[in-house]
Amino acid sequence: MKGVLLVNLGSPDSTSTKDVKKYLGEFLMDERVIDVPYFLRWILVKGIILNFRPKKSAKAYKKIWWDEGSPLIVLSERLQEKIQHKEDIPVALAMRYGNPSIKSGLQELKDKGVTDVLIVPLYPQFAMATTETILVLAEELRQKHFPEMRFTDIPAFYHKEEYIKVLANSIKDYLADKEWDKIMFSYHGVPERHIRKSDVTKSHCNPSDQNFICCKTKSEAHQFCYKHQCYETTRQVVEYLDLKPEQYFTTFQSRLGNDPWLQPYTDKTIEKFAENGVENLAVVTPAFVSDCLETLEEIAMEGGEEFVEAGGKNFYAIPCLNDNNDWVDVMVSWIDEWKNK
Repeated sequence: MKGVLLVNLGSPDSTSTKDVKKYLGEFLMDERVIDVPYFLRWILVKGIILNFRPKKSAKAYKKIWWDEGSPLIVLSERLQEKIQHKEDIPVALAMRYGNPSIKSGLQELKDKGVTDVLIVPLYPQFAMATTETILVLAEELRQKHFPEMRFTDIPAFYHKEEYIKVLANSIKDYLADKEWDKIMFSYHGVPERHIRKSDVTKSHCNPSDQNFICCKTKSEAHQFCYKHQCYETTRQVVEYLDLKPEQYFTTFQSRLGNDPWLQPYTDKTIEKFAENGVENLAVVTPAFVSDCLETLEEIAMEGGEEFVEAGGKNFYAIPCLNDNNDWVDVMVSWIDEWKNK
């Protein structure tokens, strides 16, 4: 029997500092998130970060928390429910960190008789700290607890025509009645070393190259290159919307520590645009399919404040696809394609 496991990032169980600390501990101790030797990671995370970050993060979560709970969890549940309504096989939901766990999601499917699982990482672009860590953990759990199960996964869909169309139309529809000067495509940042580590050729990727020569040069490295996939998403959406070069820009948000991360940085670019006369800025976050702390607080709230304070006028945070009906239909079509093989 076949079944589907949708997997998103995750969220603390509540906005309490205790729950946020527990969540951050699980997240940051992942060797594919902070990829340094265990001893150094333990010192950095448990000896330093968890002594000050949870309280600050808890305040941020409180700013975006809904009555129903974490926006990321609620929106993921809505997506799962809509997909399940259109599917005749079980569709479960899990989070890489926090609850519901991947183990509980697999157990739910097992209890319904599922032996053949389609794992769907809810990330358009591949990255060590997103898609890879989900698939690695799922396989570890399969070997230990669910040996009778067989897994298939949906690869990064950053370039799939149906995804690009839904994303582009969501941007177009949201901005239809708004005056805007420029659209910023803000992707979640990753350390440059993650790009190098994911390079299967070990010689192609150059994450600090601002001319994007490696990203534009065809290579097998692109199937695992987060930077290439981000810029390719932008390129295809821009082509679909027929935007001019001066109407869009790609940046990377969120960074931790002093190591070089993918640039240009979103926060600095927002300020620069406002200072240089951009009055109406729209920001879309295509690294996420569900709105979360990074989109609702870091972009919509902090980014909007930074833009206005620097001289900007109108700041538009374009919602993620969330449970958009067209996006649901795309997901269902991918599931059906796998189901009917």
